Amino acid sequence: MVLAANNLTKRFGSTRALTDVSFELAAGEVLALMGANGAGKSTLVKILCGVHGADAGSITISGKTVAFAAPRQARAHGIIAVHQSIADVGVPTLSVADNLLLDRSCTGRGPLLAGGRRNLRAAEAIAAGIGLDLDLSRTLGTLSIAERQLVAIARAVAHDPTVLILDEPTASLSAPESERLFTVLDRLRDRGVALLYISHRTGDLRRIADRIVVLRDGRVAGAFRRPLDLDAAIRAMVGHAVGRVARRDPVPDGAPVLRLSQARLAPATATFDLAAHAGEVVAVTGPVGAGKSTLAGAILGRWPLAAGHMELDGQRWRPRSAGEAIRNGVFMAGEDRWRTTFFPGTVPFAHIAGTIGFPFLDRRSRAGLVSPTAEARAAARLIAEFGIKARGPDDRPAVLSGGNQQKVVLARWHAEPARLLLLDEPFQGVDIGARDDIVRAIRAQSRDRATIVFVNDLEEALEVGDRVVVMADRAVVGDAGDLARISTLLASGAPSPHPAAS
Repeated sequence: MVLAANNLTKRFGSTRALTDVSFELAAGEVLALMGANGAGKSTLVKILCGVHGADAGSITISGKTVAFAAPRQARAHGIIAVHQSIADVGVPTLSVADNLLLDRSCTGRGPLLAGGRRNLRAAEAIAAGIGLDLDLSRTLGTLSIAERQLVAIARAVAHDPTVLILDEPTASLSAPESERLFTVLDRLRDRGVALLYISHRTGDLRRIADRIVVLRDGRVAGAFRRPLDLDAAIRAMVGHAVGRVARRDPVPDGAPVLRLSQARLAPATATFDLAAHAGEVVAVTGPVGAGKSTLAGAILGRWPLAAGHMELDGQRWRPRSAGEAIRNGVFMAGEDRWRTTFFPGTVPFAHIAGTIGFPFLDRRSRAGLVSPTAEARAAARLIAEFGIKARGPDDRPAVLSGGNQQKVVLARWHAEPARLLLLDEPFQGVDIGARDDIVRAIRAQSRDRATIVFVNDLEEALEVGDRVVVMADRAVVGDAGDLARISTLLASGAPSPHPAAS
């Protein structure tokens, strides 16, 4: 065995994060690790990577017991991780090429100066290793979250790992981008690299996993070999069966809340029409680069349409800013919660109550003053409605699991009635149980508004949408109700190089 965890146990104060966790990982094997948010997956990965030390138990690599006091020691043994949070992937102001070479520069194995043909050739070789097709001269900060994820994976693979740990690597990727990643992982597996793959996407697990180990409450709750019983694995993860939310009957004909007519997102792209009615959840999916975020931004008023026009409740809709959109009941939850929703920890109101109430301060303040009591009371109601596991409104999002952080994002935009709610990748980094909760919350409160959900993952689109719309090359290319038709449309869509496309 390349790697074995033997009865790993870890406490944080009175909280036991891991208890007697054991598993083995062989060369050329893909072991999937499943677990609800807070099950102990992140703690386990941090122990394997040398960020934390275990209170009990041991790690063996190729039969030898090792103990890591720092991440560099784990890396020296060939254990490389791509973490779920990619906020710290690299330096936003440096080019993609320089970020791909950042590890070599920091360790003295590469040039210290940015730029140059030599650096570019080295970066191109790293990018080619995973089929990364990006303009390497672009700065990292201009990339979409999906593109940054691919850069993070390319950097990890450049270390020539013995054990590669991937934490939700397809969370930001569309089906074609995910398949490109799987092709890379297949090559790594053929080279004998052991892969620890953390994911809740059943499509990923069917495609890539040889075995599954499930964590619940810090313990191993189940282990499964091929043929994989994913329903049993999900039951082991959440403690009960998770059923699909029933798809609702089609929305009756009538005036839509939102209508786009002969819309064009960029010059020389196709025009399209789109409508969303009250009580309807429309899922918009498509390849990375299809233009989903460009469409969402146009609806919100971040940039104008290149052609065509929009109507909101029959009136011309051309907001000049996101603030104007909010005042008119058009809300949007952004893709990257740490960029679009949460405040830095140094901000006094960076707690749940302040996060939820911030967009609506003008509605809740009197003479410029906000009542902390009223703000906390409103947040407490939403914490209960969304099932957010927190001590109370004064908790800061940073102490919550990823699933509960995402529920705070959703709660923020349910604090006031919306006429149109736009949700960009609302299932980012959440487990199956939390995703089920979020879908039910979206559906339960959508009666008096139109809801448009932008997702890369086809499975998520089918789960949340009453209707699924497919985009490619910054235009709507189909409105499909069946899996086969949607898959055909997605396969025909080519990613676009337009920098604003998602």
